[in-house]
Amino acid sequence: MSSSAASPPTTPPSDATRRSPGVTLALIVTCQLMILLDATVVTIALPHIQDELGFTTTTLPWVQNAYLLPFGGLLLLGGRSGDILGRRRVFVAGVAVFTLASLLGGFAQSAAWLLAARAAQGVGAALAAPGTLALIATGFPEGPRRNRALGVFSAVAGSGMVLGLILGGVLTSVSWRWGLFINVPIGVVVAALTPRYVGEPPRDTGRFDLAGALSSCLGASALVFGFLRAADHGWSDPLALGAFAAGVALLAAFVLIESRARQPILPLRLLVHRDRASAYLDMLIIPALMFSVFFFLTEFLQKVLGYGPFQAGLAFLPLAVMQLVSARTAPRLVARVGAKPLVITGILLITAGVAWLTRLSAGTGYATGVLGPLLLFGTGVGLGFMPLNMTILGGVPSRDSGAASGLLQALQQLGGSLGPAVLITVFGAASRDAAEHPPAGLTHAALEHHTLAHGTAAAYTAGIGFALLALIVTLAGVRPLPRPPRPAGRATGTQTPV
Repeated sequence: MSSSAASPPTTPPSDATRRSPGVTLALIVTCQLMILLDATVVTIALPHIQDELGFTTTTLPWVQNAYLLPFGGLLLLGGRSGDILGRRRVFVAGVAVFTLASLLGGFAQSAAWLLAARAAQGVGAALAAPGTLALIATGFPEGPRRNRALGVFSAVAGSGMVLGLILGGVLTSVSWRWGLFINVPIGVVVAALTPRYVGEPPRDTGRFDLAGALSSCLGASALVFGFLRAADHGWSDPLALGAFAAGVALLAAFVLIESRARQPILPLRLLVHRDRASAYLDMLIIPALMFSVFFFLTEFLQKVLGYGPFQAGLAFLPLAVMQLVSARTAPRLVARVGAKPLVITGILLITAGVAWLTRLSAGTGYATGVLGPLLLFGTGVGLGFMPLNMTILGGVPSRDSGAASGLLQALQQLGGSLGPAVLITVFGAASRDAAEHPPAGLTHAALEHHTLAHGTAAAYTAGIGFALLALIVTLAGVRPLPRPPRPAGRATGTQTPV
């Protein structure tokens, strides 16, 4: 994936990274894994949190929303903060805030206490998450080494939610509080070792674009809130519609501000190149589908197949394994065939997996109707994410790497809110139709299973549209890169200027 623009010079790796590149990468991906695990670990524990802290049915979703809103809204600010204040410094500060908030949340004695801790976790995650890819971009030179690092990062990032489902089932069986306490030792180790093993890239001199920061934070938060509200109350809900209108207006103002700012929080030059812009759009669409697959399939496994939380989490293990294997293979395949064919292959496998899930019914078993789609989906995500990350980071100057990473993760977060919110509407309509026109002779329990399975299959049918849209974006927007020259009998990594 390339553009005609030449790549600017990249920052050489620091002494710390050169000495222990494996430790450097391990610290970076461990932080990303901790942030991703937190979302699904807590999801599994929600019924237990409700019983102990007295949440109502309407307030319980805010255990997640209180985390997602500051996380999604502050990602761009977190990315630019790293560019100006120091990526390693902001990364460590974010890990420290996240760790302390996790500790306080684990000791929560009331609903308000837990919600405040979850919001603080979101702030910490927004500061730390952009630093993960930014530190890879500045610490590993473009080419085979960076591609391998991105392969590891993509494997861990892609499987984090699945591992969270499994770990959540284990920890919740002891206490829901351990879903938060588990972050504390991990965060302490990452924060303590990062200054020693991760170099501090040169900073971008300047000051914060306060108008851009405010409009982007409020606009992104309004959109995320709108999607979350629509998922719970429908797309005609006045508060959801008002949030969407406010979000669009604020983000339009943000683009106008950024086009005129001397030192923008999001340099619009990042979106000038067609390949990178297309990869960004893919990283909005594919997570929208990915989060939806997890959401609906978790419900199906527990309510139709009767799995417990731990068993339901374990059912996703084949997806995680295939994702890890294919993501580790992706850097070698990129060197042989280029990034675009690999992304297309990944999207086609994802499409096939989702199409298979449209055949779910109340009589579907795990081995016959769930395992195959999970294997296809995991392989597709593993193959597709690494070259997309590579395309987005390829040729980004050091001064913009934090902003580039922040935008990437902000789009993933927005997609994760958008996908389930859209498909829940389809699910609800199909479920109501199935309940109103049931097959004859069903018991009450069988009717519930039929209704849920019918709604889930309909949601996946609509989800194919996300996959096809990602395929169109890749085919039309991404230009193939000529194969790099290779020494006799060996494939080498490829530099991919964007």
